[in-house]
Amino acid sequence: MAMLPLVLHWFFIEWYSGKKSSSALFQHITALFECTVAALITLLVSDPVGVLYIRSCRVLMLSDWYTMLYNPSPDYVTTVHCTHEAVYPLYTIVFIYYAFCLVLMMLLRPLLVKKIACGLGKSDRFKSIYAALYFFPILTVLQAVGGGLLYYAFPYIILVLSLVTLAVYMSASEIENFYDLLVRKKRLIVLFSHWLLHAYGIISISRVDKLEQDLPLLALVPTPALFYLFTAKFTEPSRILSEGANGH
Repeated sequence: MAMLPLVLHWFFIEWYSGKKSSSALFQHITALFECTVAALITLLVSDPVGVLYIRSCRVLMLSDWYTMLYNPSPDYVTTVHCTHEAVYPLYTIVFIYYAFCLVLMMLLRPLLVKKIACGLGKSDRFKSIYAALYFFPILTVLQAVGGGLLYYAFPYIILVLSLVTLAVYMSASEIENFYDLLVRKKRLIVLFSHWLLHAYGIISISRVDKLEQDLPLLALVPTPALFYLFTAKFTEPSRILSEGANGH
């Protein structure tokens, strides 16, 4: 949940920056700075205050995330709202982090975009910021409703979504070979970012007591990108259409 704002920032910056804009890289760096500082501040204000670690209650089962559903009802008449966060602070710390992300974004990003986004029209400069004003509330609701489910399923969600978004990006950017990938530095940044997500998902799934067996799976991180590059020429639409026209 902490990585999602950064990934979405990068996605919308890339989406709205335009091919000729030179400001995208600076916006990417600024988004990384905002999320990193927000994460550090969140850790510093959490218990124990002033240090970069937290005291957390151990998660035993899914219901630990939804204690509000287990408020007692003496004699089945009046519900006593006395439950607390059983997984403290794993549930509320995300909301604090999002608040700091939003504040830092509103303080830093508009000034940066106004100064350097000269390759975009006035109406397009702030679209990535407007997008954040939409996805932060969505992420907040997602954490509030599905925090427990995400806690158990996030490694698999990360792996699947990172594979899908990488394939979509390479297809939309018309990357069909290694030259197309290397011709622009921005494409390499996107590729390495997805590789980091792949690696994070694999490490999250790994068993702590059998790391020596699971960590070699990290060698598979480049496999999806390589598979795409080696097979893209066989699925090129114009080639399929021409072969169909020729009766092959």
